[in-house]
Amino acid sequence: MASFHLLLIAILQGLTEFLPVSSSGHLILLPKLTGLEDQGQAIDIAVHIGTLGAVVLYFWRDVRMAVGGVPRMIYGKLDTPGANLAFLLMIATGPVILVGLALKLTGLSDVMRGSVALIGWTMLGFGGLLWWCDRTGPTEKTAENWSLRHAIILGLWQALALIPGTSRSGICITGARRLGYGREGAAKLSMLMSIPTIIASGVLLSAEMATTADYAIVKDAALAAVFAFIAALGALVLMMRLLKTVSFTPYVIYRVVLGLGLLVWAYT
Repeated sequence: MASFHLLLIAILQGLTEFLPVSSSGHLILLPKLTGLEDQGQAIDIAVHIGTLGAVVLYFWRDVRMAVGGVPRMIYGKLDTPGANLAFLLMIATGPVILVGLALKLTGLSDVMRGSVALIGWTMLGFGGLLWWCDRTGPTEKTAENWSLRHAIILGLWQALALIPGTSRSGICITGARRLGYGREGAAKLSMLMSIPTIIASGVLLSAEMATTADYAIVKDAALAAVFAFIAALGALVLMMRLLKTVSFTPYVIYRVVLGLGLLVWAYT
């Protein structure tokens, strides 16, 4: 794959991964709107892994705390903040893994990936839901208030992100705002939840690559991941700063405009 094509994919992924506008939806739309070759799910997951590096670096203190708490969690001891955070992240990741495997085995993931109309409707529907939850949700909770009940609920919200156009970060933020987390706390929980989810996707990708032994794809994927890391880190820093003064409404407007445009294109 040409370097320019990889760069375009990586920048698109990096800029949209942490914004509630659906990075996967944009990656699916790219070949359909430009006529470029479909990069395939291997490259899609590779650029997600690149963004994983960005979120780990940005939230390094929390990541280090969670990793350090894994041994105690394994032995059933949740008596430290790190062990508790590791446990809650594991619980929140369960639904998306189970639903993702079901969609993969039934072939529904490939069917949904090819529907522009579906992406248009999810852009509109989940964009409106984000706007409503952001406008009406209380803001008394922070990320430090995360509980087992809320981890289960947010895990179920996150599973909806497997529908193209939903936005993993967007749906997690929507659920967190509905539960009463402030904008920064909701965004932080969404970003932390992305870490085990992307790792799970990366494991699946590695298994598929090992069976096909397509080293050309491995090389392209590595290059795309590096580009995506750089773009994602910049986008993440910018979004977290803007959340101090800006609501999610601008992202909702973008989703509505894009969704309407996609529906017009799909049905005409």
